[in-house]
Amino acid sequence: MRLSRFYTDHPLVADTDVVLDGDQAHYLGKVLRVKPGQQCLLFNSRDGEFLAEVTDVSKREVRLHVLEPRDATPDSVLSVHLGLGLSRGERMDYAIQKATELGVTEITPLFTEFSEVKLSHERADKRAAHWQKVAISASEQCGRCSVPAINSPIMLNDWVSDAPAGQGFMLDHTGTEGFTGAAPSAVWLLVGPEGGTSDTEKNLAIAAGFTTVRLGPRVLRTETAPVVALTALQLKWGDF
Repeated sequence: MRLSRFYTDHPLVADTDVVLDGDQAHYLGKVLRVKPGQQCLLFNSRDGEFLAEVTDVSKREVRLHVLEPRDATPDSVLSVHLGLGLSRGERMDYAIQKATELGVTEITPLFTEFSEVKLSHERADKRAAHWQKVAISASEQCGRCSVPAINSPIMLNDWVSDAPAGQGFMLDHTGTEGFTGAAPSAVWLLVGPEGGTSDTEKNLAIAAGFTTVRLGPRVLRTETAPVVALTALQLKWGDF
Protein backbone atom coordinates (compact mmCIF):
# COMPACT_ATOMS: atom_id res chain seq x y z
CA MET A 1 0.00 0.00 0.00
CA ARG A 2 1.27 3.46 -0.88
CA LEU A 3 2.40 5.49 2.13
CA SER A 4 0.99 8.98 2.68
CA ARG A 5 3.52 11.80 2.25
CA PHE A 6 3.71 14.98 4.35
CA TYR A 7 5.78 18.10 3.86
CA THR A 8 7.44 19.57 6.94
CA ASP A 9 9.72 22.54 7.62
CA HIS A 10 11.35 20.61 10.46
CA PRO A 11 14.85 19.23 9.85
CA LEU A 12 14.72 15.56 8.92
CA VAL A 13 17.43 13.41 10.48
CA ALA A 14 17.26 9.69 11.15
CA ASP A 15 16.50 8.69 14.75
CA THR A 16 14.94 12.02 15.72
CA ASP A 17 11.34 13.05 16.43
CA VAL A 18 9.11 15.42 14.47
CA VAL A 19 5.79 16.87 15.66
CA LEU A 20 3.08 17.77 13.13
CA ASP A 21 0.25 20.08 14.18
CA GLY A 22 -2.54 22.16 12.63
CA ASP A 23 -4.13 20.85 9.42
CA GLN A 24 -1.62 18.02 9.10
CA ALA A 25 -2.34 16.71 12.59
CA HIS A 26 -6.09 16.95 11.91
CA TYR A 27 -5.73 15.03 8.65
CA LEU A 28 -3.56 12.32 10.19
CA GLY A 29 -5.59 11.96 13.38
CA LYS A 30 -9.17 12.65 12.30
CA VAL A 31 -9.23 11.72 8.59
CA LEU A 32 -6.67 8.93 8.28
CA ARG A 33 -7.16 7.91 11.94
CA VAL A 34 -3.53 6.83 12.26
CA LYS A 35 -2.39 4.85 15.27
CA PRO A 36 1.02 4.53 16.91
CA GLY A 37 3.14 2.10 14.90
CA GLN A 38 1.79 3.15 11.51
CA GLN A 39 4.24 4.60 9.00
CA CYS A 40 4.25 7.50 6.54
CA LEU A 41 6.77 9.58 4.60
CA LEU A 42 8.09 13.01 5.58
CA PHE A 43 9.93 15.28 3.17
CA ASN A 44 11.34 18.73 2.52
CA SER A 45 13.59 20.29 -0.10
CA ARG A 46 16.62 20.48 2.23
CA ASP A 47 16.80 16.94 3.55
CA GLY A 48 14.83 14.84 1.06
CA GLU A 49 12.39 12.10 1.98
CA PHE A 50 12.36 9.91 5.09
CA LEU A 51 10.33 7.00 6.35
CA ALA A 52 8.73 7.86 9.70
CA GLU A 53 6.64 6.02 12.30
CA VAL A 54 3.78 7.48 14.33
CA THR A 55 4.55 7.29 18.05
CA ASP A 56 1.80 9.41 19.62
CA VAL A 57 -1.53 10.93 18.50
CA SER A 58 -3.32 13.67 20.46
CA LYS A 59 -6.08 16.15 19.64
CA ARG A 60 -3.67 18.81 18.35
CA GLU A 61 -0.44 17.00 17.53
CA VAL A 62 0.97 13.87 15.94
CA ARG A 63 4.47 12.83 16.95
CA LEU A 64 6.58 10.77 14.55
CA HIS A 65 9.96 9.10 14.83
CA VAL A 66 12.15 9.60 11.75
CA LEU A 67 13.58 6.25 10.63
CA GLU A 68 15.62 6.29 7.42
CA PRO A 69 16.08 8.25 4.19
CA ARG A 70 14.35 7.12 1.02
CA ASP A 71 15.23 7.61 -2.64
CA ALA A 72 13.31 10.69 -3.72
CA THR A 73 12.01 11.79 -7.11
CA PRO A 74 14.60 14.19 -8.55
CA ASP A 75 13.67 17.72 -9.55
CA SER A 76 13.29 18.51 -13.22
CA VAL A 77 16.51 19.44 -14.98
CA LEU A 78 14.69 22.52 -16.28
CA SER A 79 14.03 25.41 -13.89
CA VAL A 80 10.78 27.21 -14.75
CA HIS A 81 9.52 30.43 -13.18
CA LEU A 82 5.83 30.79 -14.07
CA GLY A 83 4.29 34.25 -14.22
CA LEU A 84 0.56 33.58 -13.98
CA GLY A 85 -2.12 36.20 -14.59
CA LEU A 86 -4.58 36.28 -11.70
CA SER A 87 -7.79 34.35 -12.35
CA ARG A 88 -10.78 33.42 -10.26
CA GLY A 89 -10.85 30.92 -7.38
CA GLU A 90 -10.67 27.34 -8.58
CA ARG A 91 -9.00 28.21 -11.88
CA MET A 92 -5.98 29.66 -10.08
CA ASP A 93 -5.86 26.73 -7.66
CA TYR A 94 -6.00 24.27 -10.56
CA ALA A 95 -3.22 26.02 -12.49
CA ILE A 96 -0.94 26.08 -9.44
CA GLN A 97 -1.68 22.46 -8.57
CA LYS A 98 -0.93 21.18 -12.07
CA ALA A 99 2.11 23.42 -12.52
CA THR A 100 3.52 21.90 -9.33
CA GLU A 101 2.91 18.38 -10.62
CA LEU A 102 4.68 19.34 -13.87
CA GLY A 103 7.84 20.42 -12.06
CA VAL A 104 7.62 24.22 -12.00
CA THR A 105 10.21 25.84 -9.73
CA GLU A 106 8.57 29.16 -8.80
CA ILE A 107 5.22 30.87 -9.41
CA THR A 108 4.47 34.59 -9.32
CA PRO A 109 0.79 35.61 -9.65
CA LEU A 110 0.46 38.74 -11.77
CA PHE A 111 -1.83 41.75 -11.78
CA THR A 112 -2.62 42.50 -15.42
CA GLU A 113 -4.72 45.00 -17.34
CA PHE A 114 -7.47 42.45 -18.04
CA SER A 115 -7.39 40.65 -14.67
CA GLU A 116 -10.87 40.34 -13.19
CA VAL A 117 -9.43 39.62 -9.74
CA LYS A 118 -8.67 42.65 -7.57
CA LEU A 119 -6.83 42.13 -4.29
CA SER A 120 -5.79 44.47 -1.51
CA HIS A 121 -2.27 44.01 -0.13
CA GLU A 122 -3.63 42.07 2.87
CA ARG A 123 -5.84 39.83 0.73
CA ALA A 124 -3.00 39.25 -1.74
CA ASP A 125 -0.76 37.93 1.04
CA LYS A 126 -3.58 35.67 2.30
CA ARG A 127 -4.17 34.30 -1.19
CA ALA A 128 -0.44 33.67 -1.64
CA ALA A 129 -0.44 31.69 1.62
CA HIS A 130 -3.44 29.68 0.36
CA TRP A 131 -1.73 28.99 -2.98
CA GLN A 132 1.40 27.86 -1.15
CA LYS A 133 -0.74 25.25 0.64
CA VAL A 134 -2.10 24.14 -2.74
CA ALA A 135 1.47 23.68 -3.98
CA ILE A 136 2.48 21.76 -0.85
CA SER A 137 -0.50 19.42 -1.23
CA ALA A 138 0.36 18.84 -4.90
CA SER A 139 3.99 18.08 -3.99
CA GLU A 140 2.83 15.59 -1.37
CA GLN A 141 0.70 13.83 -3.97
CA CYS A 142 3.09 13.80 -6.95
CA GLY A 143 6.22 12.56 -5.20
CA ARG A 144 8.51 15.58 -5.50
CA CYS A 145 10.43 16.81 -2.47
CA SER A 146 10.87 20.43 -3.48
CA VAL A 147 7.84 22.70 -3.21
CA PRO A 148 7.66 25.61 -5.66
CA ALA A 149 7.81 29.04 -4.04
CA ILE A 150 4.54 30.97 -4.47
CA ASN A 151 5.26 34.69 -4.40
CA SER A 152 2.86 37.48 -3.52
CA PRO A 153 1.19 39.00 -6.61
CA ILE A 154 3.01 41.81 -8.44
CA MET A 155 2.40 43.84 -11.60
CA LEU A 156 3.11 42.09 -14.90
CA ASN A 157 5.48 44.82 -16.09
CA ASP A 158 7.58 44.47 -12.93
CA TRP A 159 7.85 40.71 -13.42
CA VAL A 160 8.85 40.76 -17.10
CA SER A 161 11.46 43.45 -16.46
CA ASP A 162 13.24 41.10 -14.02
CA ALA A 163 13.49 38.20 -16.49
CA PRO A 164 17.04 37.30 -17.63
CA ALA A 165 17.72 37.95 -21.30
CA GLY A 166 16.84 35.07 -23.60
CA GLN A 167 14.87 33.09 -21.03
CA GLY A 168 11.38 34.60 -21.37
CA PHE A 169 8.47 33.04 -23.28
CA MET A 170 4.97 34.51 -23.50
CA LEU A 171 1.93 32.48 -24.54
CA ASP A 172 0.08 34.29 -27.32
CA HIS A 173 -2.51 32.63 -29.56
CA THR A 174 -1.72 35.15 -32.31
CA GLY A 175 1.96 34.21 -32.31
CA THR A 176 3.64 31.91 -34.82
CA GLU A 177 6.49 30.21 -32.95
CA GLY A 178 6.67 27.27 -30.59
CA PHE A 179 9.48 26.69 -28.10
CA THR A 180 12.54 26.94 -30.29
CA GLY A 181 16.29 27.42 -30.06
CA ALA A 182 18.97 26.01 -27.80
CA ALA A 183 18.01 24.81 -24.34
CA PRO A 184 18.09 27.75 -21.90
CA SER A 185 19.52 27.42 -18.41
CA ALA A 186 16.09 28.39 -17.08
CA VAL A 187 12.72 29.53 -18.43
CA TRP A 188 10.43 32.41 -17.45
CA LEU A 189 6.96 31.53 -18.74
CA LEU A 190 4.25 34.20 -18.97
CA VAL A 191 0.59 33.11 -19.03
CA GLY A 192 -2.17 35.72 -19.06
CA PRO A 193 -5.52 35.78 -17.19
CA GLU A 194 -8.98 34.91 -18.58
CA GLY A 195 -9.04 38.06 -20.67
CA GLY A 196 -5.55 37.58 -22.03
CA THR A 197 -2.77 40.16 -22.10
CA SER A 198 -3.24 43.62 -23.57
CA ASP A 199 -1.24 44.91 -26.55
CA THR A 200 0.65 47.19 -24.16
CA GLU A 201 1.61 44.23 -21.96
CA LYS A 202 2.64 42.15 -24.97
CA ASN A 203 4.85 44.96 -26.20
CA LEU A 204 6.39 45.34 -22.73
CA ALA A 205 7.19 41.64 -22.63
CA ILE A 206 8.66 41.63 -26.14
CA ALA A 207 10.74 44.70 -25.31
CA ALA A 208 12.03 42.80 -22.24
CA GLY A 209 13.20 39.98 -24.52
CA PHE A 210 10.26 37.57 -24.30
CA THR A 211 9.51 35.32 -27.28
CA THR A 212 5.84 34.80 -28.18
CA VAL A 213 4.72 31.16 -28.27
CA ARG A 214 1.59 29.80 -29.94
CA LEU A 215 0.31 26.47 -28.59
CA GLY A 216 -1.64 25.11 -31.54
CA PRO A 217 -4.63 26.51 -33.41
CA ARG A 218 -7.10 26.69 -30.51
CA VAL A 219 -7.40 29.31 -27.76
CA LEU A 220 -6.73 27.66 -24.41
CA ARG A 221 -8.33 28.61 -21.12
CA THR A 222 -6.11 30.33 -18.58
CA GLU A 223 -5.96 27.21 -16.36
CA THR A 224 -5.28 24.90 -19.35
CA ALA A 225 -2.54 26.98 -20.98
CA PRO A 226 0.16 26.52 -18.31
CA VAL A 227 -0.47 22.75 -18.21
CA VAL A 228 0.03 22.45 -21.98
CA ALA A 229 2.99 24.84 -22.03
CA LEU A 230 4.81 23.14 -19.15
CA THR A 231 4.24 19.74 -20.72
CA ALA A 232 5.74 21.01 -23.98
CA LEU A 233 8.71 22.50 -22.12
CA GLN A 234 9.38 19.28 -20.21
CA LEU A 235 9.20 17.31 -23.45
CA LYS A 236 11.62 19.62 -25.24
CA TRP A 237 14.14 20.60 -22.55
CA GLY A 238 13.09 18.87 -19.33
CA ASP A 239 12.73 15.33 -17.99
CA PHE A 240 9.82 13.88 -20.00
